[in-house]
Parts: sequence; C-alpha cells; structure tokens
Amino acid sequence: MAATDTTIARALRLKELHEAPEILRVVNVWDAISAATVAATPGTEAIATAGHSIAASHGYPDGGMPLDVALAGIKTIVDAVELPVTADLDDGYDSPGETVRRAIGLGVVGANVEDRLRPFDESVERVRAIVAAAEAEGVAFQLNARTDAIVRGGDRPIGESIDDAIARGRAFLDAGASLVFVPGAIDRSTVEPLVAGLGEGKLSVIGLPGALTAAEFQQLGVARVSYGPLTQRVALRALRDLATDLYGSGVIPEDTPELN
Repeated sequence: MAATDTTIARALRLKELHEAPEILRVVNVWDAISAATVAATPGTEAIATAGHSIAASHGYPDGGMPLDVALAGIKTIVDAVELPVTADLDDGYDSPGETVRRAIGLGVVGANVEDRLRPFDESVERVRAIVAAAEAEGVAFQLNARTDAIVRGGDRPIGESIDDAIARGRAFLDAGASLVFVPGAIDRSTVEPLVAGLGEGKLSVIGLPGALTAAEFQQLGVARVSYGPLTQRVALRALRDLATDLYGSGVIPEDTPELN
C-alpha cells in the first residue's frame, strides 16, 4: 500500500531539516502527552521517539520490547502531532525492511536503527533492506543508521572504534542511509574525526551530560542531536521531587499549569 500524501510530505520536510545548515535538535518523547507537549514548544520542527523510554513506560527493558508494542506506542505519538516523526526502531527486529514498511504505514518518516556491532556485511545488508522497503513505499524515508562502534567497542582503543564507526557509516551512507548516528561521540576529539570521515552534515549524535552544546556540535558539522531516554529521566526526576515535596508540605505548587 502506497504511503499517504501527508506521510510523503512529512518525509520530505524531515529531509530538508536534515540537510539544512542548522543542526536539527529533536527532543525525544515516549507517549501522546509528551509528544503533544514538545510539539507545542516553540522551536520544535520534528518529533523523535525514544525506544528506551517507550519500553520503560510499558515495563520492558531497553531492547526487550516486542515489535507490536513498540509500533503501538509509536502510533500514539504520530497521531498526537502534525509534525514529522522519526522513530527509534531498536535494531529493526527480525526483518528491518518489514519493520520500516509497517512504521511507514503508521505515518513514521524516519528512524534510528542500530547495528549492535553485527558483522559488517550483515549490518550493511540490513540498511539496504530498509532503504529498499522505503523506496517501495514511495517515501523519502530518513534512516538515521546507528552504529554502536564506540559504545560497544569494549576495551579497544578509541581510535579503532572511531575508524570502525567511519567504515560502517560510509557503507551505510552508500547503501542509502540519510545520516549516521554514533552514540558516544560527545566531545571534540571524537566528533572531529567522525565528521572528517563521514562528511559534514552526515553525523548524528546524542546529547548526554557533559557533551558539547548543540551550537558547538553544529560548528563542527554535526547534522542532528537528540537526547534519547534522558528527557524521560528528567521528567521522572521532577515527578520524584514533587512526590517527595507532597509527602512533606502536601501542597501542589501554585504555578502548576492547568489541564488543557
């Protein structure tokens, strides 16, 4: 079944955002209300789901959420906003091409799919399968192909992990990926060689505590920064702090927003 005109248009919009000279900042969400809240925030141009956060909200560990549960959670987010949605699809599950085809059917126009350091050729073939599935649906699907070369690199020297990330990333781009997502690239000494190896406007990173600012990432040639499960953790900390206060004073703060 061909994608809807709305999905096609949102995919093209996300492509524009990825290719713009300004870094794309996406604040990750995990359900309808978090998506609607972020979508209504000035400056938001696209929505990114956080697989870890969706899994946590359903009682699953990161990477352990069944595909049907993941897609149902993503659908609630797509239905809650009128912006392009790029989804965290873990490793693509058993058939990454079919997973992406189903996601496109829900209105998803981009995705993170991780290699989990599978063998090189197998990882590239899974990217090809995703790109082919999206092309068959007629969508300029924005694959943010993730390599875990750094975060799963173990004890090997960081230089070897960076070289591996570049080799995998180049192959992913050649296979049709839009960007290469390299978790663990948080400082200048890591980002600079990655940008040099992949090309300006092709690297996607996650902003962690202690990482460079979005402006600094942009100056180095990074295309996109997201925040993964950290957004949910900050929200949960606020809930914990409120609960602690309520067990003390027992009074809701006067500046609490009203329900819409």
